[in-house]
Amino acid sequence: MDKGVYRKEYQHMITKLRQARIESGFMQSQVAKKLGKPQSYVSKVEVGQRRLDPMELTQFAKIYKKPITYFIK
Repeated sequence: MDKGVYRKEYQHMITKLRQARIESGFMQSQVAKKLGKPQSYVSKVEVGQRRLDPMELTQFAKIYKKPITYFIK
């Protein structure tokens, strides 16, 4: 797998995650509470310091009422 492409696609996903949160009118702390995680978890996800697995992405998608395909390029 070309790591450059992977990074670009992952960057797209975290950009869309942040965009979806803002469009939904949530603050990071509100999303974190819904997930049962600290606010720092959401912050680290949004800046790419913490990788998401597919189940975690599904949780974000449900909170933001977006299909998974919204986040994946």
